[in-house]
Amino acid sequence: MEDFKNNEEIFSKSLRCGRRTYFFDVRATKAEDYYLTITESKRFFNDDGTSHWKKHKVYLYKEDFKDFQDTLDEMVKFIFKNKGEEVISGNDENTESKEDTKEEKE
Repeated sequence: MEDFKNNEEIFSKSLRCGRRTYFFDVRATKAEDYYLTITESKRFFNDDGTSHWKKHKVYLYKEDFKDFQDTLDEMVKFIFKNKGEEVISGNDENTESKEDTKEEKE
């Protein structure tokens, strides 16, 4: 398949969380196996009114999925157990809509 050679996205979803957008992309390795990239994209505004995006990426390979998921689940359970599920901060950053915006990822 040509998609594999071009490292194209096989499957993608995005999640809008306030000023941040998370992109989950399944991609193919050179051996045509799949891995996951998670990209956090956050918009910042300059003093002159222009904006720019800061991006951070995490690459997850199949051999790490189980440990990653187990650790993430453990951390989420710890937070909910000790602080509950209600958001405590007064920051309204997480109240924006969750519509897909591809331009943030590019």
